[in-house]
Amino acid sequence: MTTRNDCLQRDAQDPLAPLRAQFALPDGVIYLDGNSLGARPVAALARAQDVIAREWGQDLIRSWNTAGWFDLPKRLGDRLAPLIGADDAEVVVTDTTSVNLFKALAAALQMQAAEPATAERRVIVTERSNFPTDIYMAQGLAGWLARGYSIQLVDGVAELPAAIDANTAVVMLTHVNYRTGYQHDMAAVSALAHAHGALIVWDLAHSAGAVPLALNADGADLAVGCTYKYLNGGPGAPAFIWVPKKHQARFRQPLSGWWGHAAPFAMAPDFVPADGIGRALCGTQPVVSLAMVEAGLDVFAQTTMAAIRAKSLALTDLFIQLVEARCGAHPLELVTPRAHARRGSQVSFAHPHGYAVMAALIARGVIGDYREPAIMRFGFTPLYTRYADVWDAVEILRQILDGQAYDIAARRDAVT
Repeated sequence: MTTRNDCLQRDAQDPLAPLRAQFALPDGVIYLDGNSLGARPVAALARAQDVIAREWGQDLIRSWNTAGWFDLPKRLGDRLAPLIGADDAEVVVTDTTSVNLFKALAAALQMQAAEPATAERRVIVTERSNFPTDIYMAQGLAGWLARGYSIQLVDGVAELPAAIDANTAVVMLTHVNYRTGYQHDMAAVSALAHAHGALIVWDLAHSAGAVPLALNADGADLAVGCTYKYLNGGPGAPAFIWVPKKHQARFRQPLSGWWGHAAPFAMAPDFVPADGIGRALCGTQPVVSLAMVEAGLDVFAQTTMAAIRAKSLALTDLFIQLVEARCGAHPLELVTPRAHARRGSQVSFAHPHGYAVMAALIARGVIGDYREPAIMRFGFTPLYTRYADVWDAVEILRQILDGQAYDIAARRDAVT
């Protein structure tokens, strides 16, 4: 049986352990919700103060040029690119994940419509268990188009081969499932889509900064993701969109705002898209929020995704092992894959009173979150999560379950 001392020893030998000091983590809290909102980098506070007090307060509008505000979306994109297997000038940090997904999906449909061989395709394939906003955005886009597009929902990866056919225009999937932590084989699924003439759009919200990604090598067509989870960019931080060089000349998106114009300050009445990744931009950028993203990326520059992945798997393996060993008498069901290749950086357990148990955990200082139906999610961010945190979290969970110290009638908060 693993002991707490064993966990302390693993922490002492952990090469990533020094990075924890670069995050502002409150005393008495075990934070296992980085898959929903990452912790604040210590440097973010000073960076925000500098942007507000000096760049905005003193230099005013001059900072668009002197402080590099204008180029910030592209510069951050280039810094993020290595974390997702992209090249320079293929990523911009901008807008929200939902807005970027709308752009990517619209562009993919337009690219298919422009080719005689695929012009009549009208089906978007995605999973029923996909993050709801992805499905909503696809439904909204299909509803606005006048050419009869429809959404086909599948129940799991096993149904994809039968669902993708000559009518499929685009396959839209989330790489790591938000509820279960299941991780798709990006290369295999992308190849499956291409074998049937479809394009594939990936949502990396639960992957970027958590698992190694190889968008170009794995044959992806377009991708989006957020920066406020594992990338620690702050609540509501701008998202990102990836358009590989192979598709940039054909990439057209309907939100043709002035920041995506080839010469925005020419103030011409007609829209001409910028060359390259700049055409994925839309309107004026949220500079303060963008600056916070850079504070998170600074930490990633001090390690590698391989090191992060190795610790992620070790943390999640330990959590599964301890929960099953110490809480095995209770009706907990592991819904996250055991296989490393199919697991992201979270572990989800179902419990008949999952919301009440999670509320009790949070009250005891162990912060995870809850998703319907009955699923308790625990996210592991290797940059700041310790092995001893895992042991302590499971011990508190055991105490709550053994003592039935949770309120089945617990009031639901607006955000669970």
